[in-house]
Amino acid sequence: MSSKPATATTKKQLPLSKRIAANWQLYLLLLIPVIITVIYKYIPMYGIQIAFRDYKASKGYLGSEWVGLYWFQRFFSSPNCVRMIRNTILLSLYSLLWSFPVPIILSLAINQLRFAKFKRVVQTVLYAPHFISTMVLCGMIRIFLSPSGGLINLLLGTQVDFLTMSSAFRTIYIASGIWQDAGWGTIIYLATLSSVDSSLYEAAKVDGASMFQRILNIDVPALIPMAILQLIMSAGNLMNVGFEKVWLLQTDLNKATSDVIAVYVYEQGIENAKYSYSTAVGLFNTAVNIVLLIIVNKIASKASDVSFV
Repeated sequence: MSSKPATATTKKQLPLSKRIAANWQLYLLLLIPVIITVIYKYIPMYGIQIAFRDYKASKGYLGSEWVGLYWFQRFFSSPNCVRMIRNTILLSLYSLLWSFPVPIILSLAINQLRFAKFKRVVQTVLYAPHFISTMVLCGMIRIFLSPSGGLINLLLGTQVDFLTMSSAFRTIYIASGIWQDAGWGTIIYLATLSSVDSSLYEAAKVDGASMFQRILNIDVPALIPMAILQLIMSAGNLMNVGFEKVWLLQTDLNKATSDVIAVYVYEQGIENAKYSYSTAVGLFNTAVNIVLLIIVNKIASKASDVSFV
């Protein structure tokens, strides 16, 4: 009885070098993504220091003057700071609020389809918008919302330029995002539902459970852990509003709601060559994302015993 635990303990106590030698193929495969991650993710972090320097390309990182939190103070004292932070948070929060439940609802509905061919057609139709590039999508939006001949105005019998209305920008951004990504987001939920034991459905039918009751008592509980993980990951990107889409749909007349941090970083860093200032703003944005990720992860782990980190 005591030999098996002893054997397991002996294996655990093997030196790291011997464990690597015994499984060198797996460690070799692991080494490739580790090296790529270090090169493209960690080494560039060395450049974060320019957020605390008055960076001059001719002087390099270490040669540029150290200014501490000057650029952060300058950002927080800028007249548009509060507006940009508010727009970024609201746009992300509303996107999460409206778009997060849609893939779950779609996956529950698709899972109830019993005709395999029809089910595949529905999935293909829902997946297709995901493969449309952001540039093309924004072009379609501009055509559909055109005041002269646009589909929406033809249906409403109006001639309104919706893209010049600040009050309509968030609705346009969120609705187009749901149309483009909701179908693609169902993949992971459908994969989760496919792993549910079919005997549970059969037992529920025998007990007289309706389709809605089966969804509520079998499908939904199966999706909750995955939904919580997806929520945690989404919360970690709450401040990362899609730059390309906002940039392409932004006009001078809708900046009251479309002026977000990502666009501001691009304008200051690329267009105005204010590298230190734009890096400081981007670093603040990243720091907020990390804090939000930790908070949501802690709340989720206490509420449902599911955590991401």
